[in-house]
Amino acid sequence: MKVRDKRRHIPALVWLLSVIPIALVLSATGRYLEGALQGYFFRVLMLSGIAIIAAVSLNVVNGFTGQFSIGHAGFMLVGAYASAGITVFARPHLQLALDAAHVPASVQPPLGFGVALVAAALGAAVAGLVVGLPSLRLRGDYLAIATLGFGEAIRAIFVTIDAVGGASGLHNVPLDTNFVWVFLGVISVIVTARNLALSTHGRALFAIREDELAAQAVGVDTFRYKVLAFVIAAAWAGVAGALLAHLNQGVDPKDYGFMKSVEIVVMVVLGGLGSVTGAVIAAVALTWLPELLRPVQDYRMVLYSVLLILLMLLRPRGLFGRKEFSLGSLFTFRKEAAPPRPGKEAG
Repeated sequence: MKVRDKRRHIPALVWLLSVIPIALVLSATGRYLEGALQGYFFRVLMLSGIAIIAAVSLNVVNGFTGQFSIGHAGFMLVGAYASAGITVFARPHLQLALDAAHVPASVQPPLGFGVALVAAALGAAVAGLVVGLPSLRLRGDYLAIATLGFGEAIRAIFVTIDAVGGASGLHNVPLDTNFVWVFLGVISVIVTARNLALSTHGRALFAIREDELAAQAVGVDTFRYKVLAFVIAAAWAGVAGALLAHLNQGVDPKDYGFMKSVEIVVMVVLGGLGSVTGAVIAAVALTWLPELLRPVQDYRMVLYSVLLILLMLLRPRGLFGRKEFSLGSLFTFRKEAAPPRPGKEAG
């Protein structure tokens, strides 16, 4: 059994090792790619990557654990403000500290934004812990209402704080989000979700999804695992919010309201609850679809809604259900049954 567990994590190790040279190549060619993709299509591409991070992270709660959270945008808002606090207010102090440490000037901007992303993840994780401890003792519709209320409460708190712009939001946020950061975020959240699904912790989450009472009866600490999934999802939502804030060059609380949470839930349900592949494809499709329907501007949202309804009628379990796409399946061929040997047949 130990050998199987080790082999099971070899693909994840290969993924992580392959990300390093890819990141180096993208860092070297990042400016060229952004110059070639600058403008409208580049922005939609960035929004697609951010949507993937948000959808895959929510899938850890709604898909893996079987809970129903509709307050994900609130954690994105926490991450947006936490990261903006570093890049807007604390950047001069951080720059002095890096200068004192003799860090090269060319490395300081990406390093500073990396610190901001870590702050976004930690801030959103703490918010997820605060929200999860009381609300995850609830189930079903009650949990959905509780997470919705907490998400709106987070937004209302920031709206009343004048130090971060109040209702008008925070402006003059630097444009630090680029192709490399979004790419690394997408790869990292997918690897994290797949590793979690293949681990013993993932098996516990799936057991809670199938039957929470039965899982509790066999010794699974259901409350602890639900809080763990909630914190992980909130941390990645904070990263998505930070990337969005530094792409829009500002934080507007209205962009992180109830409709944003519903949009992310639709991505998860459309892709298939529990499927990381489905969440990725649905996030990309639902980001590009409204843009592709712009030629029919007057009927764009009507057609968008009709397409979603038809897809859910034809695929009620989502695009992928609970299945995952695997590169190995493309290269796996069925072996034809070998004809019986004469000697064996005669015997």
